[in-house]
Amino acid sequence: MEYIAALTPPVVMAVAFIALIVTIVKSQGGANKAKEDAAVDAAIARAESVRQKKDS
Repeated sequence: MEYIAALTPPVVMAVAFIALIVTIVKSQGGANKAKEDAAVDAAIARAESVRQKKDS
């Protein structure tokens, strides 16, 4: 019966890791993807403009 106690933590961690990956994959895309992409693009553009002004 010691083998059950030894195998339980890795099995529980594997199940939790798989659940985490499934959640991450499911949350990608969807209705808000375009809005999120636009927000990231705007933030990158702001950072680039600040950097260019600083270099000038």
